[in-house]
Parts: sequence; C-alpha cells; structure tokens
Amino acid sequence: MSVPLIASQAPLTLNASTDADSRRRSAGFHPSIWGDRFLSYNNTMETDVKDEQHVQQLKEEVKRMLMAPPVKNSLGKLELIDDIQRLGVSYHFEYEIDQTLQQIHDSFNDYCDDDLQTCALRFRLLRQQGYSVSCDMFNKFKDSDGKLKESLRDDVIGLQSLYEATHLRVHGEDLLDEALSFATTHLESAANHLSLPLSKQVRHALNQPLWKGLPRLEARHYLSFHQELYGSRNQTLLSFAKLDFNLVQQVHQKELSDIARWWKNLDFANKLPFARDRVIECYFWILGVYFEPKYYFARRTLTKVIAMTSVVDDIYDVHGTLEELDLFTKAIERWDISAMDELPEYMKFCYEALLDVYAEIEQELASEGRLYRINYAREAMKKQARAYHDEAKWFHNKYTPTMEEYMEVALVTSAYSMLATTSFVGMEDIVTKDSFEWIFSDPKIVKASSVVCRLMDDIVSHKFEQKRGHVASAVECYMIQYGATEEETITEFRKQVSDAWKDINEECLHPTPVAMPLLMRVLNLTRVIDVVYKSEDGYTHAGTVLKDFVASLLIEPVLVLA
Repeated sequence: MSVPLIASQAPLTLNASTDADSRRRSAGFHPSIWGDRFLSYNNTMETDVKDEQHVQQLKEEVKRMLMAPPVKNSLGKLELIDDIQRLGVSYHFEYEIDQTLQQIHDSFNDYCDDDLQTCALRFRLLRQQGYSVSCDMFNKFKDSDGKLKESLRDDVIGLQSLYEATHLRVHGEDLLDEALSFATTHLESAANHLSLPLSKQVRHALNQPLWKGLPRLEARHYLSFHQELYGSRNQTLLSFAKLDFNLVQQVHQKELSDIARWWKNLDFANKLPFARDRVIECYFWILGVYFEPKYYFARRTLTKVIAMTSVVDDIYDVHGTLEELDLFTKAIERWDISAMDELPEYMKFCYEALLDVYAEIEQELASEGRLYRINYAREAMKKQARAYHDEAKWFHNKYTPTMEEYMEVALVTSAYSMLATTSFVGMEDIVTKDSFEWIFSDPKIVKASSVVCRLMDDIVSHKFEQKRGHVASAVECYMIQYGATEEETITEFRKQVSDAWKDINEECLHPTPVAMPLLMRVLNLTRVIDVVYKSEDGYTHAGTVLKDFVASLLIEPVLVLA
C-alpha cells in the first residue's frame, strides 16, 4: 500500500503512515570518523612577523632564480619550474612562469637534440601551460621499425618524464598512447631494482600521474622526500615551499573550523541519521578545486553546497519514498520557504538549510555587485534535483534504463555540472555572465569531467549500492544491454574515461573557450575523482585512504628544520 498523494497537497509527515517507514532503505553509512576534531582551531605553530619576513625573502630569491636568463641547455630552468609546481608554490609565480615558458616555447626549435628527460619535461610543461606543441618530437626516440627504442628502458628518469608527459595527450596521438604503455611496462619492471627514494617516486607516479593528481596532495608528497631524492638541490625553494605549505595549512584549518561549526549547528547527524556525515571530506574535496588563500569565499561557498548536495542525494537515494520525493522536487523547483510546509519533518531540516546556504551566498554576492550569479547557482541545483528525482522514479518503478537513458540523467546526478557552475560563483571578476552562459551550454570539458566522475564512481561503488538497494548503475545497464561480463564492461568504461581525459586535455589548449583559471576548476574537480575514486568510493567509505589524505593536508604540518 502506498502513501496517497492528497489532491489538496496537505502536509505529509513521517507520522502520516507507518507504511512509509517500512519501505525506507538504509545504506548503513558509517558516522563521521572525525567527531569534533575540527570544531576549534588551536594551531600552536602560528608565525610571527619575523617568520613572515623570512618567507618573503625566500620568495624573492626564488623569483630571481626563475627570471634569470636561461642557458643554452634549458633543462635547469625546466626543472626549476617543475619543482616550483610540484612543491605547490607556483601560484606565487604565475606571471614569471608564464613568461619563462613563453620564451621556451618561442625558441622551441632551438632544442632538437635533447635527451628523453628534457624533451618530455619540456613537452609536459608547455602542454600544461596550454601550448599545443606537437608530439612528433618523440619520433627521434623510435627505432627503424617505428617502435620506441628498447635502449630507453634503462633510462628510468627519462621514462618517468615520458610517462608523466603522456597523460596530457589528446585524440589522435597514437605515439603517446604507445609511449604510455611502453613507459608503464618498463617502469613497473624497474621499480623493484631502484634505490629506495627513486623507487618510491616511480611507484607513486604509477599509482597517481602528476597531471591527474591534486596539486596540494602532490605537493605534500613531494615535500616529504624531495631532499631524500635530490639531496641539497635548491634548498632555498624547498625551505620556502615548506614554510608556505604550513602557512596555507593554517588558513585552511581556520576555514574548516568555521565550516565544522556550521555543520555541527545544523545537527544533521541526529536529525538525518540516514545521510552521510562527511563535511570534513567535502572540504577536502573543494580544497582540491582551489587551495589558494585568495579563494576563501569560493571555497566556503562550494563546500557548503557540496555538503548539502550530499544530504539531498541521500534523501533521494536512500530514505525518501517516491511520494515524498515528488513533494521535495516540487519544493526545490519553487525555491520558496513557504514550500517547506508541505514537506515531511525530516525534509524540512534539509530544505531550510539548503535555502539558507544560498541566501548567505546571495547576500555576499549582493555586497560585491555580482548578484546575477546566484540565479545560475540556483538553476543548477534545481536541475540536480530533477535528475535525482528521475533516478528515484526508475528505482521505485523497478526500471532498468538503457545506457543512453542512464547516461543522460546520470551525468547530471554526478553533480559535476552543478559543482562546476557553482565553482565560478565565488571567484573574482574573471567570471562574467558569458562564463555562466558557456558552462550552461554543456561544454565538452564539463561533459567529459562528468563522464569521468560517473563512470569511475559506478565502477567502484556499484556492488555496494546494489546490495543496499539502488537504481541500476552504468555497470548493470551496460551488462544487460550488451550482454557483457562485468570485466568487459569495466574495461570499456576505463577506455571511455581515458577518452574523456583526452577531451579535457584538448579543451585546455589555446585558444581556450574561456579563461584558463575557469577551466582549472573543471580540471581540478576531475582530479578529485581520479584520486578519491581510483580503487574505491573513498568518500562514502571515508575511513580508509581519504582519512590519510585529510590528515596530511589539514592536521600534520610539514617539518621545517631550523
């Protein structure tokens, strides 16, 4: 027996029918692993004026190194830029890096006899900067049969440089597809026979390619063994990067304590115990989108939105009956506090908090003269709710969609289009109305990012979700439609993910459809998925790999020797 929808739209409450409660599912999500750990900010490593002056002095020294005229062999300057980026301080030197790489690009043809390391490093750094340099430069490393020379397998440094470069490949670059397979095979073989520091670096790269990694996490990793790997190479840069990491970490810790208190005051852990309590993980997620201190408002905005989206997702996926979800969707479409009266009690908590988050954003935008942005943010959330509702109807009606039907809806429920849109809301004047119109047009890079998110999520989470009761995932839809095995399906999806990354890489080459800082938000969202969903649903099961990531960025400072 179902709960009747009364024509007069009388309020539906949890007490309206015990039958509704009997039909609710439970995902058995574990509670927050952090408790009240981040509620207060008690950092004992606050810097004083003298420390800040020292940091500024180091920064100026690094800038002088970067702007020094390059010598004929550009490897030294390339390695300096690579170190600056890997150590997480490139945001201080964006102009200088841009100028230096432009000079290297303009004199590109002067360097044609380089070794594999230099050639691959230059290729990667220029591609990262948006230059559409040709991969034909790697033809000189082929033998007479058109294959990469077997002698290259002994050049581990060069192979690792090539491996990292291949992850910026675009469609049609078969040479780089082959190079990735070649480099991966030989690096895996060599890893067991290398010195410990180099072995650790190679294994890390094989697990997490730099281009697909989160800059802040990669910096933490690189800081931890840079000296072990390179000895005394550029102590000035290393000291600056360590101090800067800790300074920025303090900024993040303060922000997170504010957000943790906001979440604690909502009391969702008690009011909505069926939902994932993951606000700390949400902040980590958004730290992956932008970690730089200047993005404070953008980070706070997007963290609150993704935290609310997670709860809304669980209402649709786990707890709500179809009748309640009909009401919830209509209420979100209305976006009016009076619509709350028609909702069951548990939904009221979420609905009011959702509207409050956007009202807070709206107030901030009004003070900055950017009020138009809130309309795009709200419309993106409404679209999100409609897609959640479509999936809920499939589940409750026991309907398995075709892959085409599924992906049309599931790319929206991945939330990546909504998050990409909302990531623009708190940014500076580089964002315009045209930027929002562009992102609302379903551009290739956003669609590709959503494909990566949806397929990587479904690959690692579908078994857990099917056990607790969930709409068919991409895995089930594909297996049923094409008669494929699970292994065949996952192989196909990994190819689609790889192709989507090529789309993303293409969109980041000049001329870009919008300014590069906007594309970086979409790229960084995609990177979060690659890191958190590589082998499991690290967000839902937050006590495993994600726990260590959070600790390394938000709890443990980098050791700075006097």
